[in-house]
This record gives sequence, C-alpha cells and structure tokens, in this order.
Amino acid sequence: MPGNSKRRGAVRRSGKGPTTGSGGRVRRGLEGKGPTPKATDRPGHKAFRAGRTASRSAERRGSRRPSGGGSEWVAGRNAVVEALRAGVPVKTLYVAERTDRDDRVREVFAYAANHGTGILEVGTPELDRLTGGAVHQGVAARVPAYEYAHPDDLLTRAQDASEKPLVVALDGVTDPRNLGAVVRSAAGFGAHGVVVPERRAAGMTAAAWKSSAGAAARLPVARATNLSRQLTAYHRAGLMVAGLAADGELPIAELDAADGPLVLVVGGEGRGLSRLVRETCDVTVSIPMAATAESLNAGVAAGIALYEVSRRRLLERLGGSS
Repeated sequence: MPGNSKRRGAVRRSGKGPTTGSGGRVRRGLEGKGPTPKATDRPGHKAFRAGRTASRSAERRGSRRPSGGGSEWVAGRNAVVEALRAGVPVKTLYVAERTDRDDRVREVFAYAANHGTGILEVGTPELDRLTGGAVHQGVAARVPAYEYAHPDDLLTRAQDASEKPLVVALDGVTDPRNLGAVVRSAAGFGAHGVVVPERRAAGMTAAAWKSSAGAAARLPVARATNLSRQLTAYHRAGLMVAGLAADGELPIAELDAADGPLVLVVGGEGRGLSRLVRETCDVTVSIPMAATAESLNAGVAAGIALYEVSRRRLLERLGGSS
C-alpha cells in the first residue's frame, strides 16, 4: 500500500527535532569569487586549450614566443601572497576546490575582489597539471609574460625628461632575484631603464618582479638580441660605456663621465664581464673594497655604483644651477 514502502526516502519524516547543519558549506558557497576570467584563462574552455596547442606548436617549430603571448605560474600560498603584495601583475588566480581558507587564502580572495582579478576554483588534479606538479597548497597564480621595451626606448625616455641618459646593461646575470634588485636600484637612482640580453640571462619572471619591490612597474626593461652590438649602438649615440669589474682601470668615484650620458654594464655572477662585452666598453671601473678576496653579487654592486653615479650627477646639477 502507498506509504508502507520501506525504501529509504519513500516516507517523509515530520517533526521538530534538530537537523544536521551545513557546516559552513552554504556560507562559503555564497562568498564572491570575483569576475569571471576571460575564456583564454579558463582551463576548461576551448579557447584556453587552443592557446596552449598553438604555444606548443610554436615551440616545436623553434619560433620565438611573441612578447606577452605566454605566461608563467606562481604556486604556493606564501608565494602567491608575496607576489600580490609586491605588485606582480597577476592575470588569473586559481584556488583548488575544498581548500582550507586560512588568512593567506582569504587575502587572495580579498585581493581578487578589490582589484577585479579573475579567480577560478578548480579541482586539485587540474591545478597539479596546470602548475606542472608544483607544491601549490591549493593556490596558484597565472602571471602574463613581461612586455619588454626596445633598447632605443630608453634613450627616448631620457630625452622626453630632458635628462642625460643613464642606462644599466646586464651581461649574463642569470639570477632573476639579482635582476629584480638591479631594477629596483636603477629606479631609485634615476636610471632610464635596464637592458638584458635575449639569451643566457635572467628575464623578468615573477621572481624578478618580487625582488624589484614594484619598481618593474615604473622602470622599463629592454631586451637586446646582441648585447655587444647594442652597446656599440649606444656609444654611437653619444653615451660612454663603462663596465663594472673587480679589476677595473679606475675607481667608480673617479669616473669623470659619470655626470654625462652613460651606460653602466654589470657582469654576471661569478665570471663578471664577458670578453666581447669588455672589449666594447670605453672604460672599466671598480668598487674599492677593504678585502680584495671578497666579492659582491650583481645586485649589490649595481646599487653601489649607481649611488656614486647619482651623487656625481646631483653635484653637477647643483654646480650648474649656482
């Protein structure tokens, strides 16, 4: 007879007794997750898959990826939060489903809401695949490829500001943290940009962005196909090319050309300036140190040299105005 079935759920039980709570699941589900990302940023969308296929095809053909056409991943709760705090231009944020929401995850959601950054909730296996198996702790960020300037743009920037050009060139600096530190010092001491080689050198990755402490958003970084040729082009444009080396011809404080149009070349970690770049320099300068056995990494050396150049330029301006 109807109503006598013993199947589970066949009979509605009535009563006013206690019921099982949602355990916060409903509340979490109602939280805002920011605007919906573009189709090219959503892993399940065909536009995202088409972009990845095109990127792989370009790599197989050996073609160079166009500027801004790729991206990289920042994985891990601390890494993502630090990147957001440092002003790294995050394209899309990803959070794994059923991830415990501690203070760091809540900060990620708050950032997305305040800055209009898209945020996606995906399965853990999908996030594992996207980040290449990195330890993401349920949180990752997709960072767009850096838009490099042209080396000539740095001279135009100086001309627009009615200033004598000051450019920092890096020769074989492979640590992105050193690159970020150089960008930070260059921005702080009035340089008009940084030039890096296209090959065998660090690029503007998320790690470099973080080390620059936001300076990468204010100072252009240019990429040169051949650094020696670019230095020669700067020389023809009227700039003095000074290479920073431990065995430099004179101390940086004695460089009379410091208050004029200048390119300061900083060598890579360990080996310093390469032979071709050194031969291209008009002069080599050094930083005097108490212990000759000690050495400075590229980021610290560039900061000290740029301070001295900035000091000389300030004295020249004060002398000219008096």
